[in-house]
Amino acid sequence: MALLQQGLKAPLFEASDQEGQTVALKDYIGKKVILYFYPKDDTPGCSKEACAFRDNFPKFKEIGVEVLGVSIDSEKRHKKFVEKYELPFKLVADEEKKIVKDYGVWGLKKFMGREYMGTNRITYLIDEDGTIEHVWTKVKPAEHAAELLEYLEHTK
Repeated sequence: MALLQQGLKAPLFEASDQEGQTVALKDYIGKKVILYFYPKDDTPGCSKEACAFRDNFPKFKEIGVEVLGVSIDSEKRHKKFVEKYELPFKLVADEEKKIVKDYGVWGLKKFMGREYMGTNRITYLIDEDGTIEHVWTKVKPAEHAAELLEYLEHTK
């Protein structure tokens, strides 16, 4: 599975969010979308990243950018995560691993000498036409939302 590159059409998907509501990428045509992939709800790095998006969410809304988080966790687990940290954006449940595979973020990971398959922390910025505008592969969870805002402000 290869990571998707800038300039390609973003694969369309349809899945449920933390409320059981359908989230379809085609519904966001006409808006920029931050599609961020993360390994697991309520883990230290993923919580830092989600909270950074939460804290910067008003700025993203102000400039008209949608934020969607995706992991292979269930709707129920997403709901607990959203409630615990008061996240104002949708988390997409990808339990079948279709979205993570379509976007090339499912792959081999290493942690403390152990290798396993999992979701890599990667973010795509999708433009108004559904094309991948930018890809971030080296994500620092606590700083990532600010990094995205800086990019968006300099590419207006």
